[in-house]
Amino acid sequence: MENEVFLLLKFSYDNLPNATMKCCFLYCCLYPEDYCIPRKRLMEYWFCEGPLNEFDRISEAQMQVNDIISSLLICLLENCGVIDGEDSVKMHDVIHDMALWITREFEATESNFFVKAGDQLFKEPDVKAWESGKRISLMKNKIAVLKQTPKCPNLRTLFLSQNELQMISNGFFQFIPRLIVLDLSRNTGLLALPEGISQLVSLEWFDLSWTGIEELPLDLKALTKLKMLDLSYMRNLRKLPQHLISSFSKLQIFKMWLPGIQLYPNEDNVLNRGNEKLIEELKGLQCLNILTITIHNMFSLERFLSFNLFQLFNVLCLEKLERLETLRFDFGGSMEEIKMEILHTWISSITIAGGNKLRDVTRLILAPNLSILSIFECAKMEEILSEGKLGEVVEHILGCLTFPCLKHIFISYCGELRKPPLNSDSAKWNLLTIEGREYWWARLEWENKATRDAFLPSFKSCNHLF
Repeated sequence: MENEVFLLLKFSYDNLPNATMKCCFLYCCLYPEDYCIPRKRLMEYWFCEGPLNEFDRISEAQMQVNDIISSLLICLLENCGVIDGEDSVKMHDVIHDMALWITREFEATESNFFVKAGDQLFKEPDVKAWESGKRISLMKNKIAVLKQTPKCPNLRTLFLSQNELQMISNGFFQFIPRLIVLDLSRNTGLLALPEGISQLVSLEWFDLSWTGIEELPLDLKALTKLKMLDLSYMRNLRKLPQHLISSFSKLQIFKMWLPGIQLYPNEDNVLNRGNEKLIEELKGLQCLNILTITIHNMFSLERFLSFNLFQLFNVLCLEKLERLETLRFDFGGSMEEIKMEILHTWISSITIAGGNKLRDVTRLILAPNLSILSIFECAKMEEILSEGKLGEVVEHILGCLTFPCLKHIFISYCGELRKPPLNSDSAKWNLLTIEGREYWWARLEWENKATRDAFLPSFKSCNHLF
């Protein structure tokens, strides 16, 4: 296999144009073979730990990431479609084996990979086998306990996601001083972080989503280099210390699941009695570039959640968050209306998902720099801009064009949405791409046939959209 097939396949690897692209390709082998890897996640890894860390902001790295993935898709990676709403790629099992072979045999600077992803391990490998590693993946196994104390002075990336972790020893992270990427996600039995977690002072990318962790320790303030923090779907989270999130001054990507009103007695808890304290925390994130908020669907709390979401939008409109470019809200079906003030920030991308009671999103017209608008699973939405509500915000618009910077519209599972935010005037400078399902496009109601015909070349059928 190595002498015949791998040597032939390695020709494609050898002909990649530069070391950056080769490094990005090898990073993909940390995942199991044929595993669908979200493109956005690769971008985050490469931005923090990989060859794209020369960029100051993740948005600046986006174009180069797209070019790298497009080049790798020609011969070494495969498209995996849209998984959980995200474009994904995968590495064929033979290519995956070849990549691991390359890390062992040819790339001296990259030879310290240790990959046991998807190997059905029930206990952690002996630390002696991976203490020299730079990038280690033990993801997608059945490991329940990490009880050893590895000494890994060169370790940069550690994947422990999708195991059955219940306990990590307090000394586990004690001697991993240069760790940059740590993925503990999808370990629902993990209820607490080890005491030594605060010693990871080089950490920049930290994923705790889908874990059972109940409390984040205030000691995490030591992680001053964090650029990405994912607290999505932490359904057991009961305490988030005040002034913790705001202490991450370099944070560019923040994802969080809001459980709704909580009645915890600790006044220093950001989650106590609603989301007002969290809003105050967000105000201090001057470098924030991407924000994802998921609202838990609790029908008895709909009125409360609606009230607090309005506040959240208003706060995000403050000029202090001048670097914020991407917003995503997963509403969990509870929102009836979105209210916001005019956006003076450079927000260019907004995603709204799960707003099953939303009829329109008229106030998004107050985002003058919006270039990407994605709307998923808003079953009752009838129109993006309501003519009846436009009068309420017209004083803020001052005669500006409707969505003057809009370049991409993505619509999926919005069966009642019939009126696009487009007319004969916007058709004059049409540079749009409109993605959706063919049956949805066929049912749209246009100002006239000429407008429909003008936008017909802009439509891209995507029946696989989330």
